[in-house]
Amino acid sequence: LSSRRLMASFSPLFPGLIAGDTISPVGDKVSGREGESVTLKCQYQTTVSNIWLNWYRHSDLQAPQFILYKGAKDNTGREYIPDNRYESETTDSSTELTIRKLTLADTALYYCALETQ
Repeated sequence: LSSRRLMASFSPLFPGLIAGDTISPVGDKVSGREGESVTLKCQYQTTVSNIWLNWYRHSDLQAPQFILYKGAKDNTGREYIPDNRYESETTDSSTELTIRKLTLADTALYYCALETQ
């Protein structure tokens, strides 16, 4: 295995759309070796039951890139994850993003966002 390491951190991209909604990262930096997996986690609070948890990544001078969305509460089981290296788990209070088979290109700032409808 390579000794090069991935450094990633993540934070909320958008505030909730309803007063009182919050989403925030658990921890601020995650690292892993190439070929391994890492998991990022955000906790959220909302009084809305029809919600989506979104993940984005931002690296270098590029615009933030959409990774996936996953439903929670009334939307549980609904998801859109176009790249199979990513997976997500949601609960009524948290969302996790797992990145499998890390490469150096995964070094980025990762964002979690709460979307209410």
